[in-house]
Amino acid sequence: MASGPDILMRDRRALDDAFSAAYEELHRLAASVSRGERGVTLSPTALVNEAWLKLCQAPAVARTGKLHFKRIAARAMRQVLIEAARKRSAQKRGGPEARFVTFDESLGHAAAWADDLLGLDEALDALSRLNPRQALMVETRFFGGFDVAETAEILGVSEATILRDWRSAKAWLARELKRDR
Repeated sequence: MASGPDILMRDRRALDDAFSAAYEELHRLAASVSRGERGVTLSPTALVNEAWLKLCQAPAVARTGKLHFKRIAARAMRQVLIEAARKRSAQKRGGPEARFVTFDESLGHAAAWADDLLGLDEALDALSRLNPRQALMVETRFFGGFDVAETAEILGVSEATILRDWRSAKAWLARELKRDR
């Protein structure tokens, strides 16, 4: 029978393997979230590394499947981005440099990085109280880079439901973000 330290060591090794396998995908995702805008406070590599530091605090996440691991990594990257945005907002209220992010390229508008990201985080929290599945879907698609099929699988619903929820959530979030300006 394996002892506690043996299990922890196996979990840590499994987490290292899972992270190594997902690294390139997470790095690509981190690059797409930051979109190379001016005033970037976290490079894609730094974002992935900071997410890794969060993940390694709970090595048991490696026992989850690949999609669940990606979802957990997406949550960690969201947390890292929000922490960075809060620090930036506290340091540079109204400063000349701004970083921009949108939760969907088709919206065609950008807002100041820290304020927009913090606004998106608050709107996602509000959406999670109204419709937890839609909030998880947005987080999974935006921060995790999941496609429709992966999102449907992880949430246990049909692709048609994801597409319908995506349209609804985008409209709700856009209205919330616009109202907060």
